[in-house]
Amino acid sequence: MGRVASFGSVNVDHVRYCERAWLAAQAERYDWFPAAGETRKVESVPEAFAAAFDRTFLGGKGANQTVAAAAAGADAALFGAVGADANEHAVRERLAERDVDASAVESVDGPTGAAYVAVDEATGENHIAVLSGANGAVDAAYARRHADALAGADCVVLQNELPVEAVLGALDVLADRPNRPVVVFDPAPADENAARVLAHECVDATTPNAGEADRLDAALAAFDGTIVRTRGADGAAVDPGERGPWTGEAFTVPSPTVDAVDTTGAGDVFDGYLAAALAEDRPLRDAVTDAAVAAALSTTREGVQSAVPDRERVRQYRD
Repeated sequence: MGRVASFGSVNVDHVRYCERAWLAAQAERYDWFPAAGETRKVESVPEAFAAAFDRTFLGGKGANQTVAAAAAGADAALFGAVGADANEHAVRERLAERDVDASAVESVDGPTGAAYVAVDEATGENHIAVLSGANGAVDAAYARRHADALAGADCVVLQNELPVEAVLGALDVLADRPNRPVVVFDPAPADENAARVLAHECVDATTPNAGEADRLDAALAAFDGTIVRTRGADGAAVDPGERGPWTGEAFTVPSPTVDAVDTTGAGDVFDGYLAAALAEDRPLRDAVTDAAVAAALSTTREGVQSAVPDRERVRQYRD
């Protein structure tokens, strides 16, 4: 059993399954409304907009990735923060139910992070607006407090829903350690901070989707580690790059054909399964194949964490 540490966000997801006309109306009304497949940080949302979301799930890229890693068989630990609010108990309880070690998740003043997830009923594509909440309290000092636990993992997963100073702080902590863990970075939301993280020498692999890859084109061109481009129903395209644990020619991995109803969090499931396999030192192609299958299966049910397939189901589907 490999050890996976996810240094990332914890959110309460507010979800609406909607018609394309509603999505078009929001895009016309709000210039910050995310594109299909995009996760975008926002400072606030109007009350009328928030009131339109009628379902609630536990989410956040960090929490989702850790739940997926645990489902894949890893010893999975989450590093981040929740608000000292009405959501804290439910968040911790649900993470424990999913076999996630959340002992390093700190409670801070203010609300738990939130995400507003609009899902296109016709395609399952999602549009995600994120409010940082307690996630914004995670900083480089937090990374230093938990340096030994992070460095003790076999694979560390990072993403861009935390302040960039915190993410860079975690990387700096790992850079000082001999035999450091493999580091995977999910560059979402894809902004200038994601580009800064990609420039750090400790990032071994990154997992952009198509939209993120377009927005980070220059940063990815300069990145010399492994790029795993996730392509939804088309699987993943992998370029091992010139630096890091993996070498060889570029390759693609197909995705199984499924009837998708909700693609929310599929990328997080991909990351968690990928990290779990890499933590076991499995070959890169095998790890990406597991991740692609798990991500596809997760889209056949609503929600994210409740839709994560277990390891046995993924193996059966592969066989």
